[in-house]
Amino acid sequence: MRVSATAKYVRGSTRKARLVTQVIRGKTVEEAAALLRFMPQAAARDVAKVLKSATANAENNLNLSAEDLVVLDAVANEGPTIKRWRPRAQGRAFPIHKPMTHITVVVGDREG
Repeated sequence: MRVSATAKYVRGSTRKARLVTQVIRGKTVEEAAALLRFMPQAAARDVAKVLKSATANAENNLNLSAEDLVVLDAVANEGPTIKRWRPRAQGRAFPIHKPMTHITVVVGDREG
């Protein structure tokens, strides 16, 4: 069985979130949660929340045990970008891009 959870419009760079999601892919849920707890990246907290939600979905909706769950897939896709302008000298304007990302974590039993 495959169960997923998604967090959309999370403020932060997709590139930085992908570094975190690559680490937990293929690990057990307990091991992935332990890795995320001690990672220094700020995106690790957002990915940990999505992992916890996916685990809860599997336990409550499909009666799967958390000990048997494996992270089958973890992706961070690009969301919309908020565009702002910063005034600079001599009437110029510099762009400020505030990126967002969509984080999806798929968990399932060991068989897939």
